[in-house]
Amino acid sequence: MDYSNRSINTANWPNRDRLVNPAIFILVFFLPDIADSHAQAVKKNIELPGVIITAPTGSSTEPAGFKADTVLQGDRLRRKREANLGDTLSHELGVTSSSFGPGAGRPIIRGQDGPRVQVLENGIGTGDISTISPDHAVATETLNASRIEILRGPSTLLYGSGVSGGVVNVINDRIPDRLFKAPQANYEGRFNSALEERTGALNASGSSGQMSWNIEGVKRKTNDIHIPGRSNVNDPNSDVGFVRNSAIDSSTLSAGGSYIGERGFMGMSVSRLANFYGIPGPEGAKIDMSQTRYGLVSDLDNPLKGFQQLKLRANYNDYQHNELERNGNIGSRFKNNELEGRAELVHAPIAHWQGVMGVQLQNRNFIAKGDEAFVPSSLSQSAGLFMLEKRSWQQWQFEVGGRFEHASHNPQGSMLPTRDFNLYSVSTGSAWKFMEGYQVDLTATRGQRAPNTVALYANGNHIATNTFDHGDHTLAKETSNNFDLALQKTTGIVKGKVNLFYNHINDFIFQHSRDSDHDGIADRMNAEGMLDRQGSFLIQDFTQSRAKFYGTEAEAIISLLPDTLNLRLFTDIVYGQLRHNENIPRLTPQRFGLDLDYRWRNWSANFNLTRVTQQNRVGTLETRTPGYVLMNAEAGYHMKYSNTFSFTLFLQGRNLLDQDIRVHTSFLKDTAPLPGRAIVAGIRGTF
Repeated sequence: MDYSNRSINTANWPNRDRLVNPAIFILVFFLPDIADSHAQAVKKNIELPGVIITAPTGSSTEPAGFKADTVLQGDRLRRKREANLGDTLSHELGVTSSSFGPGAGRPIIRGQDGPRVQVLENGIGTGDISTISPDHAVATETLNASRIEILRGPSTLLYGSGVSGGVVNVINDRIPDRLFKAPQANYEGRFNSALEERTGALNASGSSGQMSWNIEGVKRKTNDIHIPGRSNVNDPNSDVGFVRNSAIDSSTLSAGGSYIGERGFMGMSVSRLANFYGIPGPEGAKIDMSQTRYGLVSDLDNPLKGFQQLKLRANYNDYQHNELERNGNIGSRFKNNELEGRAELVHAPIAHWQGVMGVQLQNRNFIAKGDEAFVPSSLSQSAGLFMLEKRSWQQWQFEVGGRFEHASHNPQGSMLPTRDFNLYSVSTGSAWKFMEGYQVDLTATRGQRAPNTVALYANGNHIATNTFDHGDHTLAKETSNNFDLALQKTTGIVKGKVNLFYNHINDFIFQHSRDSDHDGIADRMNAEGMLDRQGSFLIQDFTQSRAKFYGTEAEAIISLLPDTLNLRLFTDIVYGQLRHNENIPRLTPQRFGLDLDYRWRNWSANFNLTRVTQQNRVGTLETRTPGYVLMNAEAGYHMKYSNTFSFTLFLQGRNLLDQDIRVHTSFLKDTAPLPGRAIVAGIRGTF
């Protein structure tokens, strides 16, 4: 394709003033310090807003000096933990959740979801099928995560092609990478009144000689969530005060061990996840999911002359889930056996360039059976080569990366054709520290993504979304061109950042309602597979078009009382349009709000107020979603008896205004609002 005449003309952006205005209140906090800072010397060591090249343990390694765009850990992570990954991250800048009930929620980053956002656990894929449908949960547990990283920019090429939304990496301590002087453990127990949730978690580690071990376990059980009003605002006969079929019963158990040597370590782990949860809606469907995951990890320092570290990762995932109908019968069965491995070599500096190169292999055997299986079984394989390099020069830092990947999809038991794709991705970035404490970053990425098996081969009723999904096996690969501009202030009483982004996607793959008789009314189908205007299933065809996403994110952190009281102000907004200025559906509306963080002696407290505006920029056949105000608060008291024994009692109030919260990004916004007012009480500690 010829891209030479496709320039970006911001004058044609609709509402471009609205794109900038949300950031103005943050920028004003930056200005008073500029005059004082300009006179100070500029340090040569700067950081790109890239990502950490992560290790599989609680401590991420940084062999090439790359940094995470967003890191959620410590009290911020503990405060925001929810039953699913999407809801846990939904208050981060630029991130929302698909929110398919409490049991299933996948991160949406800057308006992009599904396979455009890759989810990892300890730097390697989770091996689930959450990209196939929003009712499929991500197979990772947030309660035993030590940190969660959100990756954007050049370093996403380390993990996949065409992840234009970004990468989310959930890190736990399953495979130890160090020796422990004595056994140690941490635990947490909590109760949530709105979900009637009872949850407990335990994580223990220790060493014997040169061997280290880790054991983790989580148990969560909830009832149907409580809400302030009617579950379906459009149905006067719907349930009041609760969302039927929204309960969760899940558990996770894992064990891992490592041999720790002078130049590195080697470890293995096995984990078992079981998750039984309801899908809110009139069908009363439930999902019975399980996964067994085997992991192998090895790090070796100075493996070869000219190389500083060799990192090996391999996982085998045995995943399956059954989708149960209201009467308990199995409507469909899904199984996914997936083997993934990767090797990375961190090289010594060459002409002042330092970085990492590697290879990634994946083999996926997906099986779908049953009358309600809307996508065929398939065998998918991919092989990728990648490289990421960095160099510092005076007040500048530069970053370049590239990835080549070959991917194939082979449908089984059908006459559908096998598709093969060669995918090329490149990225570059620069950072300029133009004065002390101030930095400007610019990154550009061109990535290609192959359509997944659902987009290519789907053909059937999709009960979870009440659609008849029809794929297109002739779809071309998707090409995204992403541009990010950021201003950061990293020192002083006021710190903060402003991000502007623009993503232009050629051959953007999406679902579009069919109108076969051109009467302006979308076609529908009944359960017998016949066209029926009153049918339950909206016919959705996978198609391609140009698309653009653009928006802004901004935050300021103000130290009101050093080391005691901090104020955070934040806002974000994203726009998405197809070729003929048609709005992309399920885009989150503008959000803005504040956080107050307080610490004094053994006490800690947090207050959050978030305003989500009404979403009027809707897609075809999509309805508007009212705005809301979310108010949360937390208080905690920490007691420490020794260096190894301590605990914290905490009390949270969530949705204190008891608002009826409908999430615009959710397929279930009309039938499953978020929980109403809740009290969360618990204890966490170490010993």
